[in-house]
Amino acid sequence: MNYMKTSEIRESYLSFFESKGHLRMKSFSLVPKNDKSLLLINAGMAPLKPYFTGVEEPPRRRVTTCQKCIRTGDIENVGKTSRHGTFFEMLGNFSFGDYFKNEVIPWAWEYITEVLKLPKDKLFVTIYLDDDEAYDIWTSKTDIKPSQIFRLGKEDNFWEHGSGPCGPCTEIHYNKAGVKVNNVDEFVIASDNDEIIEFWNLVFTQFDGDGEGNYERLANPNIDTGMGLERMATIMQNVDNIFEIDIVRNILDGICKIVGKEYGKNDKDDVSLRIITDHVKSVSMMLCDGIQPSNEGRGYVLRRLLRRAARHGRVLGMKDEFLYKVVDLVVESYKEGYPELVEKADYIRKMITIEEKKFNETIDTGMDILKDYMDKAVSEGKTILDGKDAFKLYDTYGFPLELTEEIVEEKGLKVDMEQFNKAMQEQRERARGAREKTSYMGADEVPMNKVDASLSTVFDGYDKTELTSIVTVMATDEDFTKTLTAGQSGYVFTEVTPFYAEMGGQVGDTGMIITDNCKAKVTNCKKNVGGKITHFVTVTEGTLNEGESVKLIVDEKRRKDICKNHTATHMVQEALREVLGEHVHQSGSYVDENGMRFDFTHFSALTEEEIKRVEEIVNSNIMDVYNVETKVMNIEEAKKTGAMALFDDKYSDDVRVVCVGDYSKELCGGTHVKNSGEIGLFKIISESGVAAGVRRIEALTGFGAMNFVNSKEKELKSISSSLRCADGDIVKKIEQQLNELKMKDKEILELKNKIASGSENDILNNIKEVEGIKVLAARVDDVDGNALRDLCDKLRNKIGSGVVVLGGAAHGKVSFVSMATKDILSKGIHCGKIIKDVAAITGGGGGGRPDMAQAGGKDIAKLDEAVSKVDEIVKKLIK
Repeated sequence: MNYMKTSEIRESYLSFFESKGHLRMKSFSLVPKNDKSLLLINAGMAPLKPYFTGVEEPPRRRVTTCQKCIRTGDIENVGKTSRHGTFFEMLGNFSFGDYFKNEVIPWAWEYITEVLKLPKDKLFVTIYLDDDEAYDIWTSKTDIKPSQIFRLGKEDNFWEHGSGPCGPCTEIHYNKAGVKVNNVDEFVIASDNDEIIEFWNLVFTQFDGDGEGNYERLANPNIDTGMGLERMATIMQNVDNIFEIDIVRNILDGICKIVGKEYGKNDKDDVSLRIITDHVKSVSMMLCDGIQPSNEGRGYVLRRLLRRAARHGRVLGMKDEFLYKVVDLVVESYKEGYPELVEKADYIRKMITIEEKKFNETIDTGMDILKDYMDKAVSEGKTILDGKDAFKLYDTYGFPLELTEEIVEEKGLKVDMEQFNKAMQEQRERARGAREKTSYMGADEVPMNKVDASLSTVFDGYDKTELTSIVTVMATDEDFTKTLTAGQSGYVFTEVTPFYAEMGGQVGDTGMIITDNCKAKVTNCKKNVGGKITHFVTVTEGTLNEGESVKLIVDEKRRKDICKNHTATHMVQEALREVLGEHVHQSGSYVDENGMRFDFTHFSALTEEEIKRVEEIVNSNIMDVYNVETKVMNIEEAKKTGAMALFDDKYSDDVRVVCVGDYSKELCGGTHVKNSGEIGLFKIISESGVAAGVRRIEALTGFGAMNFVNSKEKELKSISSSLRCADGDIVKKIEQQLNELKMKDKEILELKNKIASGSENDILNNIKEVEGIKVLAARVDDVDGNALRDLCDKLRNKIGSGVVVLGGAAHGKVSFVSMATKDILSKGIHCGKIIKDVAAITGGGGGGRPDMAQAGGKDIAKLDEAVSKVDEIVKKLIK
């Protein structure tokens, strides 16, 4: 057994199975496609499920991949153990009804003993206890000793996930510690102690299970294998930890230089270093696949990982943003396997910087909130911090539990972990309940998703909006059907169709399906879970029959309007890159007959000038009447031409490149105008932020844009009529009226201040003495915040020594101000604490310094009550 780099192991595996007739496929995106059962791709077979279930035809019956995966189920163990990580690579070879046990077992043995050259005496195999077939193959087609094969139960050697395809498996293990194993019990003990490690699982998917212990044998059994690349690298490089393999150690060592720490010197530091290494790697891969930080779904997973990494940076003494520096280390380690990291590195760095900055601001806020929680617990004589409060800090502010525990311990407190865990469990159950209850593929169990994989529909609608075809399959929500009659709705599949199925942000076509005896309205067109073009229909007249010839007619006017908006999105992206920079990439779009929405990567709001410039560029290219041409070419050839591609899309070898003259080139399967002049007019109607580092433009084209401009002109005329001036004088007239209003506001304010000053003597009659300290509390109406502060300052000066609290009501709002003379602060008086408790009575909040504070309130009806409680609140503070 010779040392092998991680990249060499990856390549040797894929090459080996290519030599066995497998198609090497690139890693799929971490974002599952048409699979609602998964948040993120977490296994090599996950993106291949449509091929296993038969809803989609595989590109070849034998496939091999190295798949990017994310798992967060054991996130709390990352960094603490030798084998837990959130990002990993899974090597796999798969058979979709082709070869089975007789082939895969000898191939596995050949690869590990002849290619990797693992010593045979250090290898063990486990099989399902009833799988005599696997035992016979291992003992007859390989030279492993029978004493190195152990039978285990269902929990260990039977792969099953609810209902759906399942079956026994055989696992291959390596005796890393060289321990002596004479029987299955000793094997299990050594495995539990990580002395023997499992590195390859061969799953024999031969049954269809109902989830209740009943199994039917599949007519065409499948093979699904998974070998953890990192785990195999620990074996080939003779290291004990996945963080010490070459590809990961390079990142870890770089982080040590950034944070000024030496790995292996301090256990606590090492945990933090490993967590940062793993999490930034995961975040970089997720951002590269188009996942954006958010407070839900996969975006929340990304944000949580990034914040844990940032938190451990603080543990290591890093106060400022630094995680973006780690991105270059990740790119350098993984660019060979995932070259897309190189082109997206700048974007990844910027997104991580924004998120880390947000976290640093958030964690400071969390510290203030935690301090309030602790003060409250101490004042109430408690030694336990409420677990719900700790969970709120964790969940809402990203404040790590371990940090909360460390800080409260310094105050002699402990976190109520029972309450914390209960709140955590409730959140998990809410998340689980929010996830749709679905089948193995996560798709709705309806007939339209069970159409035979061999069925296909040819889309012939790029240049046509009408053609004749044959109905091949029909279904309702309940079952497949041979007929659909007037009033019935269902799903229709045909041999050929001019209807575009919703995809790439473009909505599906609508129109009609007609025969001599039937009319059916096509209300939508989408692809089912197996990628089959599905017409959503409602029969309005007669009967539609399976097998009959039909005329399919697309709503041509609607299609043309959709085309205008779609071509405009291509031109917008190019214009944005010209105005804002090359970092701009599409991160989502929506195109229908009414307008377009375009989401793109950028890190600040566009200025009016930038929006105007984008509009001018697009309209200029519309007026140049460029021909819009579509060229089909190889994906690599397309990239060389500079054609833009979507962030997270996986493309086939041959792609469509849509060219708007020489101005825009983009990979796209949608429908477009014949020349840019058909768009007519382009108008941006809004620009906004939708997520960190993602902006959105909404725009109109053609008559939609013209109608928008006409409506604005109508509004302008209405405004000029109301102001009684010409259209061109509107701004001047408004400025004049604003100046007049400012002058009147100034006069009103001066008058209010005079009234307030005149009432000083009346207010001074409310002075009381509490424990030897003068306390003046009063309500003052129709006085705004500034006047209230001025009045409070004057009253404080007049009383000489003491505290003043004023509550005011103006314009439906409640305001509080409190000021104290310096000499009484040592006696416990704190205006910030006084004002906080007073404002809380009216449903408000605020705070400030010991000698001055202010707050707002909500309930005016409780203003008198709040003022009346001042004496009582002050009394509690006096030492």
